[in-house]
Amino acid sequence: MSRQRNMEIIMNSEYVTIGELVRITNMRYSTLKYYTEEGILPFEQEDNGLTRRYKRVESISRIDDIKELKDQGLSIDEIKKQIL
Repeated sequence: MSRQRNMEIIMNSEYVTIGELVRITNMRYSTLKYYTEEGILPFEQEDNGLTRRYKRVESISRIDDIKELKDQGLSIDEIKKQIL
């Protein structure tokens, strides 16, 4: 079992895991996973590993954009058209 990185390290990292995005954004894991599966939250994945890595700054910005659009009443399909 791996140890969690502390928040200072996370906030200074270029890449974060989905679990770290959960901690940063206070969003549910299942919600971020859904956004990833729908293609509106991009990630990078190393060939040999299964860990998805998210660019911290870009991902936080994208999540904020998604939240704002959802608050405006847009569906996921409408959000895709807006941000992709």
